[in-house]
Amino acid sequence: MQKNILIIYYTQTGQLEDIVKNIAKPFEDKKEEYQVTYYNIRLKKDFPFPWSSDVFFNTFPESYLQIPSEILPPPEEVLNKKYDLILFGYQVWYLTPSIPVISFLKSGYAENILKNTPVVTISATRNMWMLSQEKLKVYLKNLNAKLVGNIALVDRHDNYTSVLTILRWMTTGKKEKTGMLPAAGVSDEEISGSVKYGKIIEKHFDNNDLANLQPELVKNGAVEIRPFLVRVEKVGNKIFTVWSNLIIRKKEKRPLLIKFFKVYLMAAIWIISPIVLVFHILLAPLLWSKRQKQKKYLQGINLK
Repeated sequence: MQKNILIIYYTQTGQLEDIVKNIAKPFEDKKEEYQVTYYNIRLKKDFPFPWSSDVFFNTFPESYLQIPSEILPPPEEVLNKKYDLILFGYQVWYLTPSIPVISFLKSGYAENILKNTPVVTISATRNMWMLSQEKLKVYLKNLNAKLVGNIALVDRHDNYTSVLTILRWMTTGKKEKTGMLPAAGVSDEEISGSVKYGKIIEKHFDNNDLANLQPELVKNGAVEIRPFLVRVEKVGNKIFTVWSNLIIRKKEKRPLLIKFFKVYLMAAIWIISPIVLVFHILLAPLLWSKRQKQKKYLQGINLK
């Protein structure tokens, strides 16, 4: 009897779709054993791509506070099956799973699809995904899903180069190399090479050994932890909590506050972040043991 595999994702640029389809390829290649279904989350009122600067920053408070939008119902073929494994692809917006993903998780459809089902999460981000994954773990636990693996593909360029390339990509739609700036996002080599993770997942699934999946994914480079970026994320979450609640509460001043937030965010990236980096380096010897424990935890799938 065929096993049912569901691929859930939301994408604007097509990058995440390419990744999840590559990871699903080992299942697709065994059609006698697996039936693979794709579910691309759709909002009733979707976000634009490329983004205008105003729309992008105006999305911040709802994104960070995980306020959902209305989604289109999943296709009947998605709703009418019980799945044996789910690959869940998601983007990160403002240190949080994207509004479309949150909207699905908070919809009436998510629990029926995810309940009691093994799930492998797959993210494709600029570089900061760690605490977003922690938020997603909570959703999956509350929906009674069984998180068995995580793959986090990132832009390998330094933090500041990737800021410039992602802004270019988001506002112009141009991912490719231009001038002195490299191509944005996850590299083509890593996207095409992500099929190796699918082979690992399929092997463990076929052997009924999903309990040992994550260590092998980590061993093969599926999860890289940069301690400096974990620290930046922690600081960012505190700051975003203040700004997002202020903007939501002061509705009449929202346009002005969004403009202030935009200026603050740029200052945080180019001024505050380097200061955090300096302290990170200075404290490295004292915090080495703590950071190693933190790295091991974030590479795993358990929830504190």
